Amino acid sequence: MTTRITHRVAAALMASTLLAGAASAQTVNFWYHFDNADNPMSDLVAKFEAENPGITINAENIPWNSYYDQLYTALAAGTAPDAALVKLNALPRLLEMEALEPLDARLEAWEGTAEIQDNLLNLTAAADGGHYYLPVQYVVLYLYYRTDMFAELGLTPPTTCEDFRDAAIALTRDTNGDGQTDVYGFGFRGGKGGHDHWASFVLSREGVGFGPGELTSAAGVEGSQFVVDLFRTDKVFPPSAPNDGFQEIIGAFKNGTTAMTIHHIGSSADMVATLGDKVSAVPVPECGGGRWTSFGDESTAIFSSAQDKEAAWKWISFLSSPENNAAFNMATGQLPVTKTDSATWDLHEARFVEATVNSLPFANLLPNVSETADFANTVWPVAMQRALIGEISAEAMNAEIDSLYNK
Repeated sequence: MTTRITHRVAAALMASTLLAGAASAQTVNFWYHFDNADNPMSDLVAKFEAENPGITINAENIPWNSYYDQLYTALAAGTAPDAALVKLNALPRLLEMEALEPLDARLEAWEGTAEIQDNLLNLTAAADGGHYYLPVQYVVLYLYYRTDMFAELGLTPPTTCEDFRDAAIALTRDTNGDGQTDVYGFGFRGGKGGHDHWASFVLSREGVGFGPGELTSAAGVEGSQFVVDLFRTDKVFPPSAPNDGFQEIIGAFKNGTTAMTIHHIGSSADMVATLGDKVSAVPVPECGGGRWTSFGDESTAIFSSAQDKEAAWKWISFLSSPENNAAFNMATGQLPVTKTDSATWDLHEARFVEATVNSLPFANLLPNVSETADFANTVWPVAMQRALIGEISAEAMNAEIDSLYNK
């Protein structure tokens, strides 16, 4: 009798232990978008699960063209993942939906916070200063220049707008003697997406931004006039500049039609494949007393509806930790967010990594408000093109943008 009771007690204890183990095992549902053929997520999940017994990561790759539609729908329906990849332009809406878990306390306690590149946490903070995002990759725009052309003319990379203009004028030449300019100093993106070029020459100026009267101030108008004059007076942009987009500026730079342009490290491999050591990069020049360059992001966030927020935090902080972050970004082609991984990064040439990291202190974002979509897609391209061809003044151009943001 005693033996049977003992066996029953042991069986009950074993069952209780198994149930407790099952209850403690957690699944973190994670959404991301990844269209590269070399997807590192399976290997990262396997490594994480080996290091964190009891936590299972269900990582689901959602098509980019429907990513946010699916995410917002799932959040509204209560079927959202526990964590996901997110961009900064989604932050206001996610906060409005009360969908995000604050990360400030976890960031303060996490030893990995010191590893995150300087300024990234400032750039990804919410308007109230709180942190809901953990950076996982980024890009920053900088100035590409043709080292062969600069060496030929004895020029050094420009550090100020004045240096930039002087170099652009010197580099704009007739190189084959037919009486026609065939090399231009700078490849300006006057079509859609070119606001980042304009911003580096204008928003760098003291007191210039998108607040009431800032663009219409003397400094703001001076910035846009500087851009217009480079095209209309100095003629250092190709004639096609008012309509040029990404493909045009990159193609012209690679084939030697232009000697400088602005883009990020995502173009560097293609540049090097074509030009080798004839291409390098430096931060954008200082204009009007400051510097401004565009920042592009990808971060992770935990949703307030997550079943196990601590497990979700372990997973997203794993992705932003040294070695793991490098593995993630070896496939994305963007830069790691950790200082350790950046110091040993070899996916891109060191000179482009250096130009990116050196640009981070003055990297910035356009206002994260609904008007910015109209600014980037219609208002800026139309106004910039009209100013470049002389239909409107630089002052009128800035006034149009000011009226969009300050109705």
